[in-house]
Amino acid sequence: MTSTSQADGAEAARPASWLGNLVRRNKWFVLFVILPVLVASGYYGLIASDRYISESRFVIKSPGQRQPQLSTLANLIQTSGLSAGQEQANEVMEYLRSRDALAALDKRIAFAKRYEPSSADAWSRFPGPFSSGTFEDLYKYYQRAVSANSDHETGVVVLSVWGFSPQDAQRVNGELLRLGEEMVNRLNDRAQSHGIEEGERRVALAEARVRKARLAMREYRNAAELLDPAKQAAGVLEVTNRLVSEQAGLRAQLEEMERVAPENPSIPTLRARIATIGNQIALQSGRVAGTQGGIASKLGQYENLLAEQEFSQQMLTAASASLEQARSEAQKQQFYLERVVEPNLPDEPQLPHRLRQILSVAGVSLCLYLIGWMLVVGILEHSPDS
Repeated sequence: MTSTSQADGAEAARPASWLGNLVRRNKWFVLFVILPVLVASGYYGLIASDRYISESRFVIKSPGQRQPQLSTLANLIQTSGLSAGQEQANEVMEYLRSRDALAALDKRIAFAKRYEPSSADAWSRFPGPFSSGTFEDLYKYYQRAVSANSDHETGVVVLSVWGFSPQDAQRVNGELLRLGEEMVNRLNDRAQSHGIEEGERRVALAEARVRKARLAMREYRNAAELLDPAKQAAGVLEVTNRLVSEQAGLRAQLEEMERVAPENPSIPTLRARIATIGNQIALQSGRVAGTQGGIASKLGQYENLLAEQEFSQQMLTAASASLEQARSEAQKQQFYLERVVEPNLPDEPQLPHRLRQILSVAGVSLCLYLIGWMLVVGILEHSPDS
């Protein structure tokens, strides 16, 4: 009876002994492969919390945006730059990934509290086991929960947010879209205000130049005692031409009188009138040219001042037109965020990918084990004692 019971005990102990021997012989394989896989299976299979993904899509457009008809070569050239709205889309994506967006999101809908439910596992919720709960830790957590990526071919931005409940994921996604819309509006306001300010600055400079030109013209006229040298010179020349014509007529009359009646007593009078008119002609000619105070010497400076006044007036007209155009552009939105797909309310969890994660842990563990095993075998083969 006693020998029979001892035999049964030996039969029962033999499998346990075999398993123990197997573990001892392959302890490194068990430690670096089997154990991590068991831990991963336990965590992802039993502990890891379900997470729901809400996705939305949007694009940045301009009201005046048109698709140009370009040749093949032009299309190739255009692909080297950003399309209309793409630059703004990149700026919106950078903002949605930033600390500023997180701060605004946390202030509006208490982002941190939505990711610290007691029902979530300690490794998934915020703050985690090795997190101190600071804003920087929250930002690192935010970067894992929110992703924004752009399709360069279509220009559509895909915004994805995961949460521990479908409602939280959808609410965070929707609030991020509103923050993006506000960002686009700020970009528009900044560009429009910059255009108006630049236009006002140019108008002010043009007005100052016009005032300066007018003041210089007034001072010149007072100093030169001339209103318009060109017109006044024309008037003087007209008077001179009349005097020349009159003098020519008197000379003809004098020659005829001296030929017909040399003793005529009117001859001295005619000669005196001709001399007087000659003096007037010389005087009028001296007013126009030939002297330092003549109108011709003052005409060059006057023309320079007149050209400056006309040019400054043209600048003022152009600056005023540019300002009005900037104000007209400010009345309409240059870019706007158009929602292509609204944030969805997920009806089943998409994360974590349990089987994929377990297989990934198994693959990485096995690779590390094989690498370590080959290193050890190589060292042993090249050791002096082998």
